[in-house]
This record gives sequence, C-alpha cells and structure tokens, in this order.
Amino acid sequence: MTKNPITREEILRGLDGFQDPELGRSIVRLDQVQDVQISDGLVKIVLGLTSFSAPLWPELREEVRNLLRTQLTPDVDWEVVIREFPRPAEKLGTIGLTAKYVIAVGSGKGGVGKSTIAAALALGLDRAGCKVGLLDADVYGPSIPHLLGSDERPTMYEGKIIPITVGNLRVMSMGFIVPKDEAVIWRGPMLHGAVQQFLRDTDWGDLDYLVVDMPPGTGDVAISLSQLLPVSGAVVVCTPQELALLDAVKAITMFRKVHIDVLGIVENMSYFICPNCGTRHDIFSSGGARKKADELGLPFLGEVPLNVMLRIKGDEGRLVECLAEENIGPYFDAICKNVVRQIVNQRRGTPPLPSLSVL
Repeated sequence: MTKNPITREEILRGLDGFQDPELGRSIVRLDQVQDVQISDGLVKIVLGLTSFSAPLWPELREEVRNLLRTQLTPDVDWEVVIREFPRPAEKLGTIGLTAKYVIAVGSGKGGVGKSTIAAALALGLDRAGCKVGLLDADVYGPSIPHLLGSDERPTMYEGKIIPITVGNLRVMSMGFIVPKDEAVIWRGPMLHGAVQQFLRDTDWGDLDYLVVDMPPGTGDVAISLSQLLPVSGAVVVCTPQELALLDAVKAITMFRKVHIDVLGIVENMSYFICPNCGTRHDIFSSGGARKKADELGLPFLGEVPLNVMLRIKGDEGRLVECLAEENIGPYFDAICKNVVRQIVNQRRGTPPLPSLSVL
C-alpha cells in the first residue's frame, strides 16, 4: 500500500513551531513562508527572514530541518532556503533613531581592546548582511576612525549629519570632527548633549543594529544611553587577569543599574601563540573571563588571542582586513554569532545559555 504524500497543510503545521528570530512569533502566522514545493522524496521550503538574524541563517536552516524531521518525518530530504524579508525598524524613544537593537560595548577600564572588539563586531554584522551603524561614544578618546582608516569629515543634508561609510557600515565619531591632536575638554552635560546629537541628528537610516563603542569605565554615557534609548544590550570586554576582571564586574553592575541587559563577556588578549615555535603563552593568564561569566550567570561570548597582525593592521587603519585572516577572523565571527544568538534568545523568550560555541 502506497503511503500518502506529505501535504502543504502538514508542513505549515510543522513550521508553526518555528519562531521568527526577530519578533519571536510563529513564522507561519507572520506569513513568512514564501513557497513550499513537494516532489518525490524532496520538499523545498522558502522562508523569509529579516537581515536582523543574517549571521545565524545557516544554523536557522538546520533548526527548521530538525523541527520538520521531528514533527513530520525524517524520510524526506528537507531543503530550506532563506531569503531576505524586508521589515523596517521602528523609532526608538523620542530621538527618532530607527534601529531594531542597540548594542553597547563597554569595559570597566581602558586598555583592554574595547574599541577593537566594538569595531570588529560592527564589521562582522555588516559582512554577514545586517544593516549596521557604529557610534563612537568615546568622546574624549575616539579611536574608531583610526581603526577603520578613515579621516573623512561628515557633511550635512537637510539638517541631518551624514555618517561616514566604510563599506556598508555607517559610522559616526567625534574623531571625524575634532582634529587628532586637539583634546575634548567637556563636562557631563556637554557629553550628554554630544551623545544625544549623534543619536538624534545623524541620518543613520534604517538599522538592524547600532553598535556603540562606550568610553572606558563607568560614567555619564551609559546613563545618557539608558535615558535616550528604551531597548539595548551590553557586551563587556575584559582581559583575563584578576585586576581587569574586577573592573569588568563594575561595568556589569553599572549596566544593570541603568537597566541595560548584559548580553555577555568577551575575553581579549586571551593568550599568545608564538609564530616561530607554536608554543602557547598565557601572558595575562587565561580563562578568567569565562570563569567570571559562569560565576555571574552570564554568557561567555568568546575570546580573542594576542595577534601581531591584529595590532599592526589596527594601527594602520586596516582592521577590516583582519576579518578575512584565517588566524584572526574566526574568533570575531564566533563572537558576532554569539551576540546575535543572545539577542534572538531574548526575542524568542529563550533563557540565555552561559555555554556558547566558541573557538
């Protein structure tokens, strides 16, 4: 007796359990199942997802396949295709910024590579297909322009600041306005005003993510962000040694006090692999951030080892090239994916997982 073929209606019922990564609702009820093709032993499904979750599309395809194998049958070749589904961002707060999520990258102290991590995160999201802006909120020591190799000056159009673009990444920094050798000497209210202007008066366009490179330490900018933007999450960067971890905990406490969710911890300068002999050297100790994340019940988002080429290309304004380096890029890719996983978990109402996939 011939088994009845699987039907479109059965497939849609099976897909009803797959939540859209951005909105956390059934992809079927959001009408994002664009096509279903059924033939002997093969079912091809075309789903529409926004670029918000673009770094996770390969694993989301596998998630859909596993769901259908479990809900319906493993005896079918499930082909899942994801195409971009446009959904504009809504305005955040009263400042007119249209972004789906704001990621603040902070640290409890300077010198831990926070700006490098912030820039690499923004570049990684952009490279994966997300619509991304990068705001350098470190007004006193802006380093994003140098890392990205840009010395352009912003222009104005119809009363709006036009951000500098690096590839498709939209960037704004005090470093584009103030000469390199000139110090910014401002008190708190002026700092708040600058951050507000960069958010409100810059033509960021329609963003999936705005990555904010915070000043080191705990202070006015975090308070300003919490007052201006109703939705945000923070990534805390530190190095492995105990002294840096003490300051990282202070940064975590600061974000929590201003009601900014902490997405997790990144460990920079984790270790050094000698290029001559291949020996690993734990110059600043190692694994301290992972241990501290476990103690605090926070996700560990990944580690980045000391790398000479990362330092050289950062100094030369060629950080973007590091993402393609086989001994550097994968570390940043892992961090980028883990950050997006945490945000998708928030949207889907899934508890955060402290043990994430890292290299």
